[in-house]
Amino acid sequence: MNVALEASWMSQFWEALKKELAAAFKVDFSKIGEEIRHGILQWKGSFTLGGQKFLITDAVIVTWIAMFVMIILAIWMSGKREKMPSARQALLESLIGLLFGLCKDYGLNEEQAEKVVPMVGTIGLFLIGCNVISIFEIPPPAKNIAFPVSMALFAILFVIFSAIRFVGIKGFARSFVDPKGFMVPFKIIDFFIKPISLALRLFGNVFGAFILMEFLHLVIPIIIPGAFSLWFDLADGVLQAIVFSYLTISYIGEIVESAHAVEERKEEQKAMKKKKAAEAEAEAKAA
Repeated sequence: MNVALEASWMSQFWEALKKELAAAFKVDFSKIGEEIRHGILQWKGSFTLGGQKFLITDAVIVTWIAMFVMIILAIWMSGKREKMPSARQALLESLIGLLFGLCKDYGLNEEQAEKVVPMVGTIGLFLIGCNVISIFEIPPPAKNIAFPVSMALFAILFVIFSAIRFVGIKGFARSFVDPKGFMVPFKIIDFFIKPISLALRLFGNVFGAFILMEFLHLVIPIIIPGAFSLWFDLADGVLQAIVFSYLTISYIGEIVESAHAVEERKEEQKAMKKKKAAEAEAEAKAA
């Protein structure tokens, strides 16, 4: 009798499982576009404060959630330092060392790197939190074009501020004539292209990954989306944050190196003029 009950239970279980699997893999292709469109469109709401109505979107809410989580993570990782570093301390020191090394590779000295690393590290950590949150099937803020545009504008303003801080306004102006004066218009245009490039790179990669994952969840809801999520939600999200931080440092280093190069050429020209003047004076005395 027990065997019969067990067989009956097993048969019912497999029948139910087959029905669930069939329902899961039954795709209505006519509704895929509508489902993806629904996923793309941002949620909008509002709240009233002091008699004033304020608009709020899902991108704002998710940004604050990601920021809060990354702040907690940063506090945890930067806890009490020990003589024998723990795994979290070793990881944090490695990341900071990597950023310092990157700054030096782009011509920044130790003092300048100390002023750049905290902000660039914060930007990178913030973007990682905002990008990888999609692994929990929460829409990442970067799918809203306003988010990457805001981040790009903030980054380029930080680049300009840091460059002026390191080489002065004159040095910043000199960087526009490196290597030749005719480069000025192109250098000016470059400051409009750079934030556009940063914004579109971040938006395109995150938005594309979000669309792909939405499609996979609709068409192949079991196993495959989870495997792809490890790359498109996790690895790609971290990679885009690293690229954004890397480019921010490279832009600062580019201006600083250009300003120093122009200054060095001026010094060389002065030295050559002095040398020629000394030679001319020596020839005049000899005559």
